[in-house]
Amino acid sequence: MNSLLSVDDFNKKEFKALLDRALFFKSSNDYPQYDKSIVNLFFENSTRTKYSFLKAEKNLGLDIIDFAADRSSLNKGESLYDTLLTFKALGVDMAVIRHPEDKFYEELEGLKMPIINAGAGCGEHPSQSLLDMMTIYEEFKSFQGLKIAIVGDLKHSRVAKSNMKLLKNLGASLYFVSPENYQEPIFSDYGEYVELDEIIEDLDVVMLLRIQHERHDSQYNNENYCERYGLNKKRYEKMGEKAIIMHPGPINRNVEISEELIEAKKSRFVMQMTNGLYMRMAIIEHLILKSENL
Repeated sequence: MNSLLSVDDFNKKEFKALLDRALFFKSSNDYPQYDKSIVNLFFENSTRTKYSFLKAEKNLGLDIIDFAADRSSLNKGESLYDTLLTFKALGVDMAVIRHPEDKFYEELEGLKMPIINAGAGCGEHPSQSLLDMMTIYEEFKSFQGLKIAIVGDLKHSRVAKSNMKLLKNLGASLYFVSPENYQEPIFSDYGEYVELDEIIEDLDVVMLLRIQHERHDSQYNNENYCERYGLNKKRYEKMGEKAIIMHPGPINRNVEISEELIEAKKSRFVMQMTNGLYMRMAIIEHLILKSENL
């Protein structure tokens, strides 16, 4: 793995190495320091992803450049490739990029700079998927045979598209719950579409997704969505004793989940955010060490 653009970029051995390293970082306060530089280019809004990457970079001693697209030559028509080529010429070693296009990284082929996809349109979000796997692993110590439902706006969720591939490869059984106009046929290749109430008692993980109103042509009625697809107290109480709830954030309170459940016993939202820091440290370190050995 020379860049992290998709969950297809690493094999099971590399996945295990990333997981082990992230768990080590979580248990330690003594982090290695690297004389490297990194540029963060975020073309979409972000809180959890952007600032956990920034903290991860700081923890590893990197020289950090926070790129401001609205004050750059991109506004003069410069390409993303040429922008990255400029940073490469200045001695920058790596880039973290969030972009509205699903395959923005295809333009960067041949650049010979490690790239981390921090969220690509409705495509993939591999670092989020990895931190989600870390959170599940801490809870269950295995993925094999787990019953996991991904609930919500599947069509526009880059998190769901990364998680469906990775979870399937790791041996989990997947179920998808979504309004018809939020569905995509590809998910049927990885699991089955069901109603949440049909299966909630049997689930190990309920993975909720944000309704991405900014990507929709029309607004879905929040009240109707919550009634049929949202996690309310009644559904929560039907979940197994050891089952957990996850959400990549940001959360639409009282839409995907009742506000009273956000910090409930089964909720792992805060743990996901915490694990994001350590998994992103592991990803950055892995790419640094890999680039040094090329």
